[in-house]
Amino acid sequence: MSTTPAPADELIVLGKIFSVHGVRGEVKVYSFTDPLDNVLDYTRWTLKRDNEVKQVEVASGRVHGKVLVVKLKGLVDREVARTYAGFDICVPRSELPDLDEDEFYWHQLEGLNVINQDGQLLGRIDHLLETGANDVMVVKPCAGSLDERERLLPYTEQCVQAIDLEAGEMRVEWDADF
Repeated sequence: MSTTPAPADELIVLGKIFSVHGVRGEVKVYSFTDPLDNVLDYTRWTLKRDNEVKQVEVASGRVHGKVLVVKLKGLVDREVARTYAGFDICVPRSELPDLDEDEFYWHQLEGLNVINQDGQLLGRIDHLLETGANDVMVVKPCAGSLDERERLLPYTEQCVQAIDLEAGEMRVEWDADF
């Protein structure tokens, strides 16, 4: 495995270090994976914060409530671990497992044009939110969109009719007045 970080456009954010845990240099991690401990499947992380980039290796990790407590190799001091807070945890896109044909990673959906059943361009997917009940797509207006409204659409089978990554669009069942 290379110690050279992947190019920035090839990195996918899987979580964030937000605090320290204990006195032995462990860090608390909020994971964006489902289940949350899947981020531990990647033993080498690229940490990014602003223009700062670090390569680290995971020694161990465990679920602690709704977060993870992670031990990074060589990190043994609480005060040094505190300096890691705020770093995004990234891995190269090429390391993500392949998905089934009808499954998508969030990063694949971001940037898709959203077109409703009437052929109206509602906007472009800016990002997605996890709400508990279902994921929600934040659709922001773009050049050529129907209006200047931001819309929140559920990422459900009832709403999403088709996804064409090559064409860069998603077809949805969604009234323009919602």
